[in-house]
Amino acid sequence: MSARHLLSISDLDSETLLSLVEDAVAIAEGRWQGKRPLDGRIVGIYFRKSSTRTRTSFSVGAMKLGANVIAYGPNDLQIVTGETVPDTARVLANYLDALVIRTNETMAEMRELARHDMSVINAMSENEHPTQSLADLATLREHFGRLEGLHVLYMGEGNNSASAIALAMARLPNMRLTIVTPEGYGLPMEFIAETQGTAAANGSTIEQHHDMAGLPHGVDAVYTTRWLTMGVKKKDENWVDFFRPYTVTPAVMAEVSKPGGGTVFLHDLPAMRGYEVLDEVLDGPQSIAFRQAYHKMTSAMAALTWCVAGDES
Repeated sequence: MSARHLLSISDLDSETLLSLVEDAVAIAEGRWQGKRPLDGRIVGIYFRKSSTRTRTSFSVGAMKLGANVIAYGPNDLQIVTGETVPDTARVLANYLDALVIRTNETMAEMRELARHDMSVINAMSENEHPTQSLADLATLREHFGRLEGLHVLYMGEGNNSASAIALAMARLPNMRLTIVTPEGYGLPMEFIAETQGTAAANGSTIEQHHDMAGLPHGVDAVYTTRWLTMGVKKKDENWVDFFRPYTVTPAVMAEVSKPGGGTVFLHDLPAMRGYEVLDEVLDGPQSIAFRQAYHKMTSAMAALTWCVAGDES
């Protein structure tokens, strides 16, 4: 079997996406107890940027699946001394069954690495965080018992987590995603138009606007992310002033939540408390953000198994 890769949610069909989510939920429910589909395999973890959850979840997840893990820091590979990415890839493919990589750049480097005989998994790039969306969907699927019919309100920056959840929800039936961002900090309109086309074919809806006065009511989940993605500075010196109205507060949660309860709060973490979300929400009864963080591991395990073991699992 040729190596499978998970570089973008857009590379997956609906059936595969749903299967990965269901596998993540099955792992969380203990239905994979004793399964070690990666026994004897070698997984490289190459993170060029900081990470707490994603690095740990892939490392622990790979070990739980039976793999041996080798970790590379941002300056460990000879790429930093001038070796080309293709040469590095040809060498690593001799040793590794999979390479999990995080960068803050485009996917070009990942796609070059994926030309060789090892699975490559995007653990976050500049424009997309595909395994985060798997964790998001697994969290929702576990909590609600379904995905179909759910309405998610995403507030804040149009970043790589936002693009990933948009791509994922567009591929699933009868879902609704409302994205509300500060003007100038949303997802590109060409991207929104593309996802809207995919969503329409599946009976789903993707929309984006910038008006906090036009928030939807009765949503199933409110989702926000750190305003400073990977700590990258904004183009405007006074960017915080643009973002402040988009803070998820108890008042916002009360405004958009379902009458009688049932609405949950999501955050991909790390959180900048007091900025994109207040403590009362993140630590409150509606928050399942830390369960969402747990699903970083279950979704990593599902992705690793699909990429490396494939149909053998």
